[in-house]
Amino acid sequence: MCKYGDFFIKMEIAEKYGVYNVIPYTAYHIERQENYDPEHPNAVRFRYSPEGIYAGGSGYYGTPTLGSFNDNQPGIYFDNYEMAHFRLLTDVNYLPYGRSYIEPARKLFKQYSLMEDAMLIHRISRAPEKRIFYINVGAIPPNEVENFMKKTISTMKKTPYIDQNTGEYNLKYNMQNMLEDFYIPIRGNDTSTKIETTKGLDYTGMEDVIYLRDKLFAALKVPKAFMGYEKDLSGKATLAAEDIRFARTIDRLQRIILSELQKIALVHLYTQGYRGETLTNFELSLTTPSIIYDQERIALMKEKVSLAKEIMDAQLLPTDWIYHNIFHFSEDQFDEYRELINQDAKRKFRLGQLTEEGNDPLETGKSYGTPHDLASLYGKSRLTSDPGNVPSGYNENIPLGRPKEKASNINTQQNVFGRDRLGKQDMKNDDQPGYNSKALTENVYLKNKQFLIEIEKKLVFQSDKANESLLDESQLKY
Repeated sequence: MCKYGDFFIKMEIAEKYGVYNVIPYTAYHIERQENYDPEHPNAVRFRYSPEGIYAGGSGYYGTPTLGSFNDNQPGIYFDNYEMAHFRLLTDVNYLPYGRSYIEPARKLFKQYSLMEDAMLIHRISRAPEKRIFYINVGAIPPNEVENFMKKTISTMKKTPYIDQNTGEYNLKYNMQNMLEDFYIPIRGNDTSTKIETTKGLDYTGMEDVIYLRDKLFAALKVPKAFMGYEKDLSGKATLAAEDIRFARTIDRLQRIILSELQKIALVHLYTQGYRGETLTNFELSLTTPSIIYDQERIALMKEKVSLAKEIMDAQLLPTDWIYHNIFHFSEDQFDEYRELINQDAKRKFRLGQLTEEGNDPLETGKSYGTPHDLASLYGKSRLTSDPGNVPSGYNENIPLGRPKEKASNINTQQNVFGRDRLGKQDMKNDDQPGYNSKALTENVYLKNKQFLIEIEKKLVFQSDKANESLLDESQLKY
């Protein structure tokens, strides 16, 4: 997809099984046809040509105008749901196809290659240094100077020369060799033979090469550090910034890929029988292109949350303004997120009841141990606050006040031992000043005197001890 701007995948679909296989097709064999049906202007189909699209003509793509496509064209036609078309929609001039990711760098790459070749040729042909030999010919006649120079040069140096016919080395003199030195005859009594060196030409075109290289990297949108040019970076912070910029480029490519993967997933679920909300109730995601990019987004979100919390604590602005201006939410998202917050609160309360009270409010419909429950039980009137929330066993319709009956008659007048069976109250009264227990006893006796007289004064074990025997039946008590 990045190389051609388009990538086609033919989906093999089976009923009840969905998409079980995919077949990739090159962009040279698939044609995307739009506006081919006047009754359905938004319909899309694809034509596959084994020989290649426009193999016998010029150009790569046809013009998608109305009525320009003919159904009699040879090839295999596919419906829109049968083909997944991954395309980089970055330039409207290439519609309905995508533009190659490396398209902006094509011309720059050619220029860069030519500039490198020019630099290499210049360095080979012009950069080598040469020597100049000044040979004093003395009083040699002019017509013999040339022969003298040839003899001298042949004696001093012979240049290896490759014979084009035999491919062997020939040590004959080759004056055309660009690496040959210069031999110049001179005259004069005061002029002696000397050797000088000529400097090679300095190449000053490296700035042009670097300029084209930087433009090439800019067109590819790939950091130079990722291509082996770390020396151009000044520190780790710069490398992190380059990584974030490159992550944005990868993120755009991932969104294009996810859009077509979403289409493949919909076709797969539809053939398996999913309809309605269940057909679209899923999400697809790819790996985060950069950890640093993810960390930057988290840091930005933390700053937004901190600012929103400060505004809410100071009560400067309403929450709707915070949602709209800080988090850039819509009104529908306001209601959705608030409802989700309520659901989280309910879930938290249910979890607290399960862990602390062992009660599931969702099943019992009741709560225990909450401040409201405690206030209802131990307030002024547990029945007047909210009788419906009082646990079972505590909501009987009993009038308030002293209970009529006790569960036990201990320390009551009905008990056989009386109200003060241990005498605790009398012992306490004896310690009080002005209390006369003897008078109290006399009063009790006078009140019960007639009752005591009527009681027969007979011992329980009273008997005739003279005629008493252990074997007498009167000794047996029932």
